Amino acid sequence: MRVQVILPKLGMTMEEATIVRFCRQPGEAFRKGDPLYEIETDKISQEIEATQDGVMVSYSTAEGTDIGVGEPVCLIETDGAPG
Repeated sequence: MRVQVILPKLGMTMEEATIVRFCRQPGEAFRKGDPLYEIETDKISQEIEATQDGVMVSYSTAEGTDIGVGEPVCLIETDGAPG
């Protein structure tokens, strides 16, 4: 099943973040808890972890891009229901 990963809201005032880097390349497998990408806001810098096992399919945005909470970051392939 393909799942669109969206930018989570990590704080009460967070509205957007910069995608600093992707930790997985397209085609690369990952496990639940592995970092998928790193973000930076005016208050934090944090790696966002996978909520389930899968494979990175593609990026929905580029490194260095600012995106809003709820916007797509990447597309992953999983074996089960969204985690």
